[in-house]
Amino acid sequence: MTVPGRPALRGGRLSVVWRPRTVVVLVGAALLLFAAFVIDIARGDFPISVSEVAAVLLGGGESGQRFIVLELRLPQTLTGALVGGALAVSGAITQAIARNPLASPDIIGITMGASATAVFVIVLGGGFGALGGFLASVGLPVAALLGGLLTAAVIYGLAWRRGISGFRLVLVGIGINAMLLAVVQWLLVVAELYEAAQATVWLNGSLNGRGWEHVVPVAAALVLLVPAALVLAHSLGALQFGDDTARGLGIRVDRARTLLLLVAVGLAAVATSSAGPVAFVALVVPQIAQRLVGAARPPIAASLVVGAALTVVADVIARTAFPSPLPVGIITAVIGAPYLLHLLVRQSREARA
Repeated sequence: MTVPGRPALRGGRLSVVWRPRTVVVLVGAALLLFAAFVIDIARGDFPISVSEVAAVLLGGGESGQRFIVLELRLPQTLTGALVGGALAVSGAITQAIARNPLASPDIIGITMGASATAVFVIVLGGGFGALGGFLASVGLPVAALLGGLLTAAVIYGLAWRRGISGFRLVLVGIGINAMLLAVVQWLLVVAELYEAAQATVWLNGSLNGRGWEHVVPVAAALVLLVPAALVLAHSLGALQFGDDTARGLGIRVDRARTLLLLVAVGLAAVATSSAGPVAFVALVVPQIAQRLVGAARPPIAASLVVGAALTVVADVIARTAFPSPLPVGIITAVIGAPYLLHLLVRQSREARA
């Protein structure tokens, strides 16, 4: 199938529409990501020049520089890039499924479900009967993933009424998000001082102290789930026209929506377990990427690269623009909160029109 006015690249039975604007956006975002990546590694209490960073990454450099770059800063920056990309792809999928720009994992409660489970493990762990012992045994990332999946299933079930309405999905998700937030607040009240402080820092979405053990789960999730999202992307295009039209185009709507939701929840939950709930990345980035590309729905590939770039830029600001480092989630919240207000105002105007 070809799109009128757009050239297509063909290889055997595969046909891909050539979109120069998308390529330009991807290249520009990749360049911004690379620049922010190098600056984030170079800046800090012990500044290292860009050339010295490059030398270390290529296998050279002094032993002290190698320790700072490879053990302290590179894992943190990599975690930020991977988490930002994972959250952005998750947001692009959920917004496309619901056909609503407000339907991001951190607004509709999926991220809070992962967060509540993770805080439960941090605060209570094995001290809360069989459930606490099980969650503590599987570890923080797996527990957060289970919490995100369970929350997504509850939201999906409550929002289903012979199909999914984007407006109903957002309302149900906001309600579930508020309930889970209350659970998190209760956990912080009953926690010991050290555990409450640890959970509070984690809840702000922090990259401080991230190591290679935080890089591996998110990298594995991206390697497994992003290709699955790209394969299922054609279903997202059909779902934009509604369930009946999608079925007429040969799409198994319930199956496609379930698989896409599993991909989105998996990415959001694993990203949250590695760096905490980095606010608004999943909400803002897909909309920015959609406008940059000029697409009818949030694009997956562009969201991935733009999300990684935005999170690393936010980490540079969080670590270097203030007397003491801030959690990166505070910077992304400052960026994303005004955009959320803009979306709410626009949605209200469209509802009155």
